[in-house]
Amino acid sequence: MSALKDNKYWISFFAAISIAFFVLGFYGVEVYRQAPPIPAQIVTVDGRVIATQDDILTGQESWQSTGGQQLGSIWGHGAYQAPDWTADWLHREAVTLLDVWAQREHGTSFDALDAGAQGALKQRLVVEMRTNTWNSATGAVTISADRALAIERTAAHYDALFGGAPELSELREAYAMKEVTVPDTARRAALTDFFLWTAWAATTQRPDAKVTYTNNWPHEPLVANRPSGANVVWSLVSIFLLLAALGGLVWYRSFRPEEEKDPEPPVRDPFGEVAPTPSMRAVAKYVGTVVLLLFVQVILGVITAHYTVEGQAFYGLPLGEWLPYSLTRTWHVQAGMFWIATAFLAAGLFVAPIVGGREPRFQRLGVNVLFGALLLVVGGSFVGQYLAIHQVLPLGLSFWLGHQGYEYVDLGRGWQVALFVGLLLWLTLMLRALWPALQRKDASRTLVLMFAGASTAIGLIYGAGFFFGARTHMSVMEYWRWWIVHLWVEGFFEVFATAAIALIFARLGLVEPRNAGKAVIASSGLYLFAGIPGTFHHLYWSGTPTAILAVGATFSALEVVPLVLIGWEAWRTSRLQHAVSWMSRYRWPVRFFVGVAFWNLVGAGLFGFLINPPIALYFMQGLNTTPVHAHAALFGVYGLLSLGLMLVVARRLSGFVAWRERYLAWGFWGMNVGLGLMIALSLLPIGLAQTWASVETGLWYARSADFLQLPVMEALRWLRVIGDTVFFAGVVSFAYFMLGLWTGWSYESASAPEPHGAAMPEPAA
Repeated sequence: MSALKDNKYWISFFAAISIAFFVLGFYGVEVYRQAPPIPAQIVTVDGRVIATQDDILTGQESWQSTGGQQLGSIWGHGAYQAPDWTADWLHREAVTLLDVWAQREHGTSFDALDAGAQGALKQRLVVEMRTNTWNSATGAVTISADRALAIERTAAHYDALFGGAPELSELREAYAMKEVTVPDTARRAALTDFFLWTAWAATTQRPDAKVTYTNNWPHEPLVANRPSGANVVWSLVSIFLLLAALGGLVWYRSFRPEEEKDPEPPVRDPFGEVAPTPSMRAVAKYVGTVVLLLFVQVILGVITAHYTVEGQAFYGLPLGEWLPYSLTRTWHVQAGMFWIATAFLAAGLFVAPIVGGREPRFQRLGVNVLFGALLLVVGGSFVGQYLAIHQVLPLGLSFWLGHQGYEYVDLGRGWQVALFVGLLLWLTLMLRALWPALQRKDASRTLVLMFAGASTAIGLIYGAGFFFGARTHMSVMEYWRWWIVHLWVEGFFEVFATAAIALIFARLGLVEPRNAGKAVIASSGLYLFAGIPGTFHHLYWSGTPTAILAVGATFSALEVVPLVLIGWEAWRTSRLQHAVSWMSRYRWPVRFFVGVAFWNLVGAGLFGFLINPPIALYFMQGLNTTPVHAHAALFGVYGLLSLGLMLVVARRLSGFVAWRERYLAWGFWGMNVGLGLMIALSLLPIGLAQTWASVETGLWYARSADFLQLPVMEALRWLRVIGDTVFFAGVVSFAYFMLGLWTGWSYESASAPEPHGAAMPEPAA
């Protein structure tokens, strides 16, 4: 522990993450406490029951079984082709209620009334729908008979839509839905009750407040859902903080003392001095699995993107009946999570024995067992999701073996438990391999401690996904879901990668370990301090109090700053590839890491901040501006980082034979250019057009078939083919090169080489 004593870097790091987790936990309690109530009953003034709490929660399970957030969205979270069901229900119910009043009181439709009569009914609508009639003593919500009639008519639309009514076939095609999405009548009835409740929370004001449970989201002028004062103020504060923090960073970089110079690089490649151990060689199959899953994900992405044009067909083939949009999008997202996570696990297993300096006993067996477990989880979860979305599984089993319904944690709970057990096995393998290095008190100890700490966080934080169940309140579920998506993936994977790359370069003798350790602590502490409470920027409209909006806006604005710092460090490190001749072997992994720095700043930073301020996200939530950020950050940052790490593994397993790098170069530029074209030609223009429609008319219209099927919007979706084709060609080139490392055609020599170097000590018998 002496290495930790009186060390300002460690003190600052632990203080930063302690404060950050305190804020996350403190306001997490508020999420529980102030979540919108799920009524015991929704009843009319004359006592007729419209829905019960059990109906609503059963409807939530029914929604999950359809693919949940992979088929449209709720409160803005989910897929972008079908509507946001909250906004869509809210608008349909409001319009229907206006027509009910107009027909009874004026004998005509609402649209046929003069402006004065329409204005009077609109004002009445605002009072009717925003007034909170929830009785905390009985748990009941009371509504008028007229509103009950509007609800029944709105529910009939969704019953027909999900039940396969022929008159809505064209609309289902526009939504990329199966013809019969929910065959069971009882499930459909409960599903409409769930949609009703999400819309009720979005339009009903909190007690003693002037905003709804979802902070006036979605934008719907008919019911006076407009940005609140807190929304605007905290947006301005977030912009001010970003500019101030960036100014402070420039000031710091300009006036900081001269940095210590990097050490003189060694004459020979230090990695070449140590031969791969049995467990390191066993990691090779992880590399192949990463490439295979990447290829599968891209194929699924092509199909899913095409469904946005044809709806239920793939160039005329009625593929949607077997592989509907909700299923291919589920597999596309999950395959991405799987191959990126597999790459990180593989990199850790490969680097740990090098850092530790020895091969622990039975390490290869553990690596092989873990690989089998990963294959079981991938295959089992894919089959379960197919059965769930095709409505084969009962609701209870659907959540456990099929589909949880929540984006990025789609796999059934049983498979999620199995994956967590696998992560614990991985953590055990990591720590036992790192243990000798953790005991050494040398210059690299700080880096080793950060690497081991990040590994521990990756192994344990995934368990946050067990704090919600199939019938957990949506607000509470979203809180824990983003622990996985934001903290696990965007937070501690970032720290793990930063420490891993620093360890690799320190091992190569290109950076001084002690200085690299300080840099990793500083950048990780700054990133986590902003990123941990910044989780709340995902929860502005998820039934959370205004305080969440304030915390999320202020901290997430600061997330851009460490990304700029990490980008600068990556550029500085990239220059080391020319420091000595043998570094040419690693030029392509380094270029992938430089690509990570670019997309970290552009994808995670700029495109992230584009949608982070509350006033921006108020109009952009659930629009195509979100996948702009998601694609640029998830693939541009974590995807390229994963592929770069796999190239490091492949380089070392290849020995000293030179690579034929032409296809690798095509792969790198194809993936990066294709991603840029995908965003610039299609996703971003569509997202900005939707934002305009959301501001001018309302979110329901920006997500509607009427808007998305306009000729200009269809043309923009077709333009995505250009970027997708270039990207796909890049993936094929990369996969061809990686396959060639196994067959031999990617080497300058005729066959694959034997590894060189002295073997590490084997474990004691």
